[in-house]
Amino acid sequence: MPRETRMAEHAAPDGVSAWSRAHKGKPRRGAPTKGQDGAHNGKDDNGKKAPRKHRSKKPLIMLGIVIVLIALGAFIWWFATRNQVGTDDAYTDGNAISIAPKVSGYVTQLKIDDNVFVHKGDLMVEIDPRDYAAQVDQARAQLGLAQAQLLAAQAQLDIARVQYPAQYDEARAQIETADANFARAQADYARQSTVDPRATTQQNIDAATAQQRTMHANVMSAQAQLRTARLAPQQIRQAVAAVEERREQVDAAEAQLATAQLNLAWCDLRAPSDGWVTRRNVQLGSFLQAGTALFSIVTPQMWITANFKESQLTRMRPGDKVKISVDAYPKLDLRGHVDSVQLGSGSRFSAFPAENATGNFVKIVQRVPVKIVIDSGLPNNRPLPLGISVEPTVYLSH
Repeated sequence: MPRETRMAEHAAPDGVSAWSRAHKGKPRRGAPTKGQDGAHNGKDDNGKKAPRKHRSKKPLIMLGIVIVLIALGAFIWWFATRNQVGTDDAYTDGNAISIAPKVSGYVTQLKIDDNVFVHKGDLMVEIDPRDYAAQVDQARAQLGLAQAQLLAAQAQLDIARVQYPAQYDEARAQIETADANFARAQADYARQSTVDPRATTQQNIDAATAQQRTMHANVMSAQAQLRTARLAPQQIRQAVAAVEERREQVDAAEAQLATAQLNLAWCDLRAPSDGWVTRRNVQLGSFLQAGTALFSIVTPQMWITANFKESQLTRMRPGDKVKISVDAYPKLDLRGHVDSVQLGSGSRFSAFPAENATGNFVKIVQRVPVKIVIDSGLPNNRPLPLGISVEPTVYLSH
């Protein structure tokens, strides 16, 4: 602006500059212009300054309310779940009894089908029993023979207990008789030897000599028989041993008969427990080998095996209540309790346990199997398959 104009403006008594009067009606450079709606920006039609519009605080208030609600909800959720731990690494578990025959043979009867329920003691499979029935008859005949031989040995023992002592007494009597005869023969020989030759004959002398020698031989024979008869206790013990041998043979025959009867009984495969037949691998007429798995029986007893992180076991104790949700049946409400915690992580009992002492070590959070027993909620007419996914929530009480 020129100097003269500035001085004129300061000199104007009414406060209106000459420049403004000279440029009346013309907009000043940079001044707000009148818009298309006929109003000046920042001023009204009378040239007065329009009031400034204030920014609305409603979005900020709503944002603050949302933040407060989120914080309140987070606190409520933390407060409600501070004593709860859960995992999705959990599955149903139970007893699966593998059924295998103990004898070989052809299947003559098959009274089961896939996924049917059987009761304890029900006949499921029958193997051809004729060969095993013949073995039972043969074992029974062997037992009868052994029992007869035992009776004969016992009779021999009874005889020996009488015979051998009697033979000993007889031998003693014979030796006494032989001694007496020998003494008499010696006396006859002495008389014949000392008598006047005219009072006897050579024939008498020779007869006395022969008689002496014969009686001496009889004494020697009686002494030998006495030594043999003195073995009577040993002979009796031998007879007792023979009886014991025959008795053991009877026991062996009885064991063979029992084995044959067991083999015959094993031709009938009966259910060892109540449960459902699964994984059936047998057909009517098939030849079965002993020990080959035919099918499995899943018993009604069921529990949950949950693999919790090691950091979740701090406050968990046996007896803590558990709520269980089943993925396959969302509306099923199962309740149970913690039964026990396995004394070892899953990796410790795996086929190839980790070797942390070799190479570079990287810490990995381990999981420990926890057994959860189901107390209520299991349906009676709809069993849960083993191995399906569940999500247990443990309510910590410590």
